[in-house]
Amino acid sequence: MDATQKSAQTPAAEPLFTPEQETRIGELAKAYLLKHPELLIEVDQKLQKIQYDEQIKAMTTAAIQHQDDLLNDKTVPAIGPEDAKVAVIEFFDYQCSVCARQAPIIQSLMKNNPQVRFIFKEWPIFGYRWKPSFQAAETGLRIWQQKGGDAYMKYHNALFASGHIEGALTQKDITKAASAAGAGKLKSNDMLDTLSHTDILAKNTGFQGTPAMIVMPLSGATAETVTIYPGGAMEEMLQSAINKALGQAGN
Repeated sequence: MDATQKSAQTPAAEPLFTPEQETRIGELAKAYLLKHPELLIEVDQKLQKIQYDEQIKAMTTAAIQHQDDLLNDKTVPAIGPEDAKVAVIEFFDYQCSVCARQAPIIQSLMKNNPQVRFIFKEWPIFGYRWKPSFQAAETGLRIWQQKGGDAYMKYHNALFASGHIEGALTQKDITKAASAAGAGKLKSNDMLDTLSHTDILAKNTGFQGTPAMIVMPLSGATAETVTIYPGGAMEEMLQSAINKALGQAGN
């Protein structure tokens, strides 16, 4: 007897419930959930947590795959020692309000972690709406490439300190910040290639907006030593991520 014949002779399993019973169970479940809506909120939160964890896992894998581009692009600002073991990478836009709140956190983190390299990825995602976003990013890259890290950080912090975000930033603000950084005269180099490369890199990593933060070792990155923060993070969270990347978590 073959499997098909044997299956055909096996009686089908009886359903656990009659259609009437299934209808009644559905009614009772609906009534219970309406009486206890907090259960729906709990289920929704749990689903969101699962989705978020899966998203972070995918971003972490992508960051490891693209770690050379993330860590070793000489055309973007990188502040910190050459022999640093850990890098903090930020994708940002000068018009982004959350980036503006992140800026003093990064300043404090830099002060407290001189052994860490900080990499600033100019990603003017609001440039299509507000042209100064693009102009500010271009100027920042020119200052980095022509004047160095100190001038770049003065410019970077001055722009955020202006408080002009969400469409309020102007060319006058950009010129003023550049002058304050001692970079009033710059060669008008085309920064489009660098900005396009950063845009592609951000999207390949899975980011959808600014700020986006990555903390990772400069070599030998693994899922256990890379931390992703889409949307920014508090200083304590970033410090914990640095410690983890350094292998000091829990010490």
